[in-house]
Amino acid sequence: MSKLPDRTGERGLQLITTFEGLKLKRYRDSVEKWTIGYGHLILPAEEKKLITITTGEAKALLRKDLRRTEAGVHKYLKKEVTQNQFDALISLAFNIGVGNLQKSTLLRRINQGDIKGAAQQFLVWNKAGKQVLPGLTRRREAERKLFLSDKG
Repeated sequence: MSKLPDRTGERGLQLITTFEGLKLKRYRDSVEKWTIGYGHLILPAEEKKLITITTGEAKALLRKDLRRTEAGVHKYLKKEVTQNQFDALISLAFNIGVGNLQKSTLLRRINQGDIKGAAQQFLVWNKAGKQVLPGLTRRREAERKLFLSDKG
């Protein structure tokens, strides 16, 4: 397979941190899961210790979560993509989970070489618990725009 970007670039990181926001105290997300930092899903083993964190700890959790997301995207992506396309995919997978990305029409279209068709699929992922969320719609539009941009 062709070479893929190794890591999330600056545009992807900016997109993720902007839309996730920074929360130093744990909270329940839109589907009632405990979350902290930049969208870190708190695992059962972390529930007692991740009640409040520092900005540095939030950044460390984000780096760890991004490495896991990047590895998952690398595993399932069969076509070469630009840095901007990779960053958009990382943002999406970070939010919906690598498993959902793996089963998606979006990934299938990329792997078939249908970039424009794949780009349209970002907009499908704007729901949480079957409810359309305006914030997710804005995020998917930003990811789609980054995915289609020529730079990177």
